[in-house]
Amino acid sequence: MSNRNNKDLAAKRRETMRKILRERHVVSVTEFSRTLRVSAATVRRDLLALERNGVLQRVHGGAVSRDGAMEEPVFDDKTARAVREKRRIAAAAARMVGRGDSVFLDGGSTVLALALLLRERSDITIVTNSLRVAVELSGGGPRLILTGGELRRLSQTFVGPLTGFLLEQIQAHIAFVGTLGLTVENGMTTTDPNEAFTKRLIMARARRTVLLADSTKIGRTSFVHFGDSKNIHTLITDSNLRAATARTLRKQGIRVTTV
Repeated sequence: MSNRNNKDLAAKRRETMRKILRERHVVSVTEFSRTLRVSAATVRRDLLALERNGVLQRVHGGAVSRDGAMEEPVFDDKTARAVREKRRIAAAAARMVGRGDSVFLDGGSTVLALALLLRERSDITIVTNSLRVAVELSGGGPRLILTGGELRRLSQTFVGPLTGFLLEQIQAHIAFVGTLGLTVENGMTTTDPNEAFTKRLIMARARRTVLLADSTKIGRTSFVHFGDSKNIHTLITDSNLRAATARTLRKQGIRVTTV
């Protein structure tokens, strides 16, 4: 086959990939390979070319469309979404905290809902990188430790390498973290590299990680990967989670609790 024909085929294939991405937003290499009947190596070359043209963002195991890409809302907008679901998730999470526990709380909006339920717990220690959590707990209740670091105003969290100086000195019983997206293929993702860096540190310093995420986050992928299924002990989400998705996550070793 001539080089001209090869280029024409590649162009048609990549246009088909763009259409698939616009429809699904997130597509794995395996899905592309099966749909287009080409090798995974060919798919990866096409994804690299499309990424260079600004069409998509490659992520672990696949790609995310840049057309209507998932963006992080300001924190107050996040807290106003799925309010009932977040309260139920937070209530289930609060029941997991035992007397004398040391607990990490990150900057997720559902994690903030949990913090509100722990305000009277003077028998626990809370470590947090969330400015909002710190404000809510500053009046009393749990022993409170702040990580410090660079303030990321969009998420109201302290993030980046400076947080490591404190986090590396601590071992917590349990970490409650949020995410902007969770998929079987791509794991947990967020928008900011420093946010992802800090979440990874928090999870590494806890005996158990509990992911608090309403069902709108499941099946979505954001920009930066910060953890896989093996990093999650338990997922607490709402009852709108699809049964098939729950089964798949459980097969990966995650305890899934729906409320």
